[in-house]
Amino acid sequence: MLTILGEKQRFCDGVTRRDFLKIGGLAMGGLTLPQLLAAEAQAGVRSQHKAVIMVFLCGGPPHQDMFDLKPDAPAEIRGEFKPIKTNVSGLEICELMPRLAKMADKYSVIRSLVGAKDEHTSHLCYSGYSYAEYRQGQWPSMGSVLSKIKGPTDPSIPPFVSLSPKMGHQPWANPGETGFLGLAHAPFQPHGQTADDMTVKTLGVRRLADRRKLLSTVDTFRREADTQVEGVGALTRRALDLLTSNRVLQAMDVEKEDPKVREKYGRGSLQNVDDGGPMWNDGLLVARRLVEAGVRCVTLGYGRWDYHGDNFGQCKKRLPILDQGVSALIQDLHDRGLDQDVSVVVWGDFGRTPRINKEGGRDHWAPVSCALLAGGGMRHGQVIGSTTPDGGYADERPIHYKDVMATLYQRMGIYGEAFPGPGDRPTYMFPENKPVEELI
Repeated sequence: MLTILGEKQRFCDGVTRRDFLKIGGLAMGGLTLPQLLAAEAQAGVRSQHKAVIMVFLCGGPPHQDMFDLKPDAPAEIRGEFKPIKTNVSGLEICELMPRLAKMADKYSVIRSLVGAKDEHTSHLCYSGYSYAEYRQGQWPSMGSVLSKIKGPTDPSIPPFVSLSPKMGHQPWANPGETGFLGLAHAPFQPHGQTADDMTVKTLGVRRLADRRKLLSTVDTFRREADTQVEGVGALTRRALDLLTSNRVLQAMDVEKEDPKVREKYGRGSLQNVDDGGPMWNDGLLVARRLVEAGVRCVTLGYGRWDYHGDNFGQCKKRLPILDQGVSALIQDLHDRGLDQDVSVVVWGDFGRTPRINKEGGRDHWAPVSCALLAGGGMRHGQVIGSTTPDGGYADERPIHYKDVMATLYQRMGIYGEAFPGPGDRPTYMFPENKPVEELI
């Protein structure tokens, strides 16, 4: 968040409180924005623009009520929903997702996703590593790795953006840990006041000069404290580019989108679902607009799927909204010629129990879950893996979260690429995992 405070109080150097800069999202921990851009500058800018949109279904979606229905299982296992055919032979999904059923040739379903822990956090879905592994090795999220290795596509476009808002259960709202890569590669979070501060439609010469003075004042203070920052002039100019550009803001302004496209996505709701995220389909549209503008990674916490009670009633409300938003995103990428360069992954922190509990819900179940992947130039129109008759365990072709992440890294052109880790040692994100061969 960029915050400009009031005008009444003056500091000893004559700078007003209005000129005090607070940086968050892009910057944390008291660092100047140019310092936070320094690590990206070391990586340079590459001309090829691949991107990934990571949709996190907060709380663990019920895999056996979405993409892995068991119609022949006993009633206490199979639940209320019926499978429907898709346009891909042999692939059936929940009846509440008819839009996705009509376009199954444009995505792939993994039914045998393994590697989850009973952890209610987003980190697994943004990095491939459980939160327990994160605490041991400080493994960063994919967005931070892309920021480190590839840097920005343009000085005024952050490489990593998170659209996840605040939630009642904060670990779901975590936009992606930077880990050992440091705060320079934190996601930009353009919410609320930050978006307002980035608006330059009314920015006149005096306000622009004030921003330059403000940036100069803060950097002067930091240079006195730390004289080791090199290239401050170029980095300051880039910081000013970011602070005075409205390209990110314009990408977020869905009012500029074709009304017919917005209608396809549906608006959804900005209201959080209990302690989870909102069912905000405009957010999926914003994600597409951001990657089209040059962002490399967008993370988005979507809904709340922790249905210990009334699983089927809640799914009846929310699966159709997810169906509309995700199907529109996939089709939109194809319509705009982005399906070869932009990967999409939709998944959650774990699966749900095979047996329905006495409250009509399904409880946490780490042994197996599911994922949907689209775009990225991957081979689609297939289902990968299977589970046991009760949907409780991977039966054929278990696929680890890290295998999926390795696939996304391969699609981004950085699989197997080393970069400086702790102690500047050459580090590989997934040395023991390989991309899913069916997808590439």
